[in-house]
Amino acid sequence: MQSRKLEILNKQGYKLNAYLELPPNGKPTHYAIFAHCFTCNSNLNAVRHISAALAVHGIGVIRFDFTGLGQSEGTFAESHFSANVGDLVAVAQYMKLHYASPALLVGHSLGGAAVIAAAARLPEVKAVATIGAPARVDHVKKHFRLEKNDRTGDLEWEVNIGGRPFMITKTFLEEIEKVDLHAILGHLHKAVLFLHAPGDNIVGIENAQSLYEGAVHPKSFVSLDDADHLLTQKEDSTYAANIIATWASRYIPIEPNKMLDTAGEQLVGHLNLEEHKFTTMMQTVHHALIADEPEDVGGENLGPSPYDYLSAALAACTTMTIRLYAERKGWELKEIFVYITYARRHEDDMKEGPGEPGHLETFSKKLRLIGNLDEAQKERLREIAAKCPVHQTLSLPVHVETTLIN
Repeated sequence: MQSRKLEILNKQGYKLNAYLELPPNGKPTHYAIFAHCFTCNSNLNAVRHISAALAVHGIGVIRFDFTGLGQSEGTFAESHFSANVGDLVAVAQYMKLHYASPALLVGHSLGGAAVIAAAARLPEVKAVATIGAPARVDHVKKHFRLEKNDRTGDLEWEVNIGGRPFMITKTFLEEIEKVDLHAILGHLHKAVLFLHAPGDNIVGIENAQSLYEGAVHPKSFVSLDDADHLLTQKEDSTYAANIIATWASRYIPIEPNKMLDTAGEQLVGHLNLEEHKFTTMMQTVHHALIADEPEDVGGENLGPSPYDYLSAALAACTTMTIRLYAERKGWELKEIFVYITYARRHEDDMKEGPGEPGHLETFSKKLRLIGNLDEAQKERLREIAAKCPVHQTLSLPVHVETTLIN
């Protein structure tokens, strides 16, 4: 799976932090938007797991943070329900402009209510899936505690979920009282799927029943059995994603995400010259990668360059080797940063005295070690860094055999 970080401007001019999850081959047949739960963000495990699982089915998914949450700009007080719906519309418009209009909306908890409302404003959307969604938007009020703001004299509601306080404005309260999800569902005329766990103690199963009864066909309900509201178990979120993908395929035809065949080798690379100049798809037995060249040399910059991957292999191997050694020694190492720069340098720049001109392929490897380590321990880890297998391979003469196959 490939992930791209995006910044999307909403109607208020705030930058919304977003990630586009693409299928392993980088070619989705359709796109979806994922709306997270109340006071959550796009980095919640359930959001990431469902987005990744949908991508495996060939669906490109944008997961994003609502205004004032996660890494998006704005304040939580501005993140009232209509603002959430507006954010969804802004993301859909961005996708239409830069990729393709989303055919599927997926929402978790209050995000489920938001995608129902947003779907009514997005004609290109064909299907809507909700997970643990409330039947009434004002369901979230049960988490509120009324507080008096001494500075303004106005009444404000304090939300306390997971020990974190959030302040809710009067606008938020007035809005959630007015939103009628049943009226929206009654005129939506799009395929709707309600997923809910019978034991959900945050949003009871009766909410799914109420929403289902208010919706018109085609509508479906699937039980999430013993899952909790936040789908904290990966197997629950993956199951939900697989159900959504299978259900959605009846309304938005999804082509199988074709994978490259490694033909028994460790890795295969493929460049289709009719579609790309340098963009190369690569596949191992379990993972897909994409390589490209920067735009200034004629590439599309859709992935790291070949030498970026070579540097990445050196960095990854170095971190793993250092970690194993520090763990075996029982040292308090917390984080490892490895900075790699590749360059081709003249031999005369590398040694004293004149000599025959030549070139050396060089990798600059800089380490930053975080933890309770003394200077002797850091120096020893620097030495160990040179013993990682990729470092050793790059330091030796390497023979590459090239043969033709039919």
